[in-house]
Amino acid sequence: MELKSTIKALSETAGTSGNEEAAAELALGMLREYCPGAGIKNGNVIGRFGEFSPGKPSLVLDAHIDQIGMIVTYITDEGFIRMGNIGGIDRRLLPAQPVVIHGKKDISGVICSVPPHLASGGSEVLSFDNAAVDTGMSKEELEEIVSLGDHITFDVKCRDLMGSRITGGALDDRCGVAALLYTLDLLRGHETAYNVTVIFSTQEELGERGAKIGAFEIDPDIAIAVDVSFAYANGENEENCGYLGKGPMIGISPSLSREISCGLLAAAETAGIPSQREVMSGMTSTNADRYSVNRCGVKTCTVSIPLRNMHTPVEVIDLKDVELTAKLLAEYIKEDRS
Repeated sequence: MELKSTIKALSETAGTSGNEEAAAELALGMLREYCPGAGIKNGNVIGRFGEFSPGKPSLVLDAHIDQIGMIVTYITDEGFIRMGNIGGIDRRLLPAQPVVIHGKKDISGVICSVPPHLASGGSEVLSFDNAAVDTGMSKEELEEIVSLGDHITFDVKCRDLMGSRITGGALDDRCGVAALLYTLDLLRGHETAYNVTVIFSTQEELGERGAKIGAFEIDPDIAIAVDVSFAYANGENEENCGYLGKGPMIGISPSLSREISCGLLAAAETAGIPSQREVMSGMTSTNADRYSVNRCGVKTCTVSIPLRNMHTPVEVIDLKDVELTAKLLAEYIKEDRS
């Protein structure tokens, strides 16, 4: 499996929360190489890896397939598209961003920006109430293609940075999806200590909705939510961040299973895999929060890939961290630590 090309293909495919079909179909095709019976149910991509073995505990590997974006709310008489947010978009970066409106066909646009010369010295962050997309089309032309409720994504492609780093949009959490695919690639030909199910879940950015229904259906014994978390950048509080290139961030929290956290840490140490601890004082704001309270409870942990510039069109990851995340998960799954 070629990791960089997989991440780029996934991240450049549109799939906002509630409209994940294109990204889900792409991920499904990739997953079927390892889970031939994989399918899509209620938006979630679900595949069972290997042969079912009675008596083995069940383990779910979860990464969300959706991304942040926007939704068309109104078309003005002047031909500007008004919009609302889907997920927690960093509004500081909205002005002058190129976007794609996914209507009857995709059309390009740019979020309007007031030149500083006309801003009267103002520097307020643009609100969605005042944001609009300019496509160059009239209202009448737009209404032939665009409907209220259509989704909008940032028009961005992945680019290589120095070393093994890349930047792009929707790396949250398409790099997590790629990490799980690579995990299965590493597990080929190996016996696993668990009955493994992979789920690429929907609507995480709207409150982990896909994980909630997926957890109820699968009802696993153990769940590991693979997502992204904050990588240190200039001026941030280092206590709240991990570091690019230093390996996956293993979650430790009162809302997570200490048993699974310790098992992952032990697996990393035994295999010599670099890792970092991510200490959270309460909930995780990931799909792990849904799995841990499913039915009678699930032993749950997070494994996060460090990422800079979260929820922007220029997220940054290090491919080494994605690779190490997969190696850690594969190592843990090969050996029963329960």
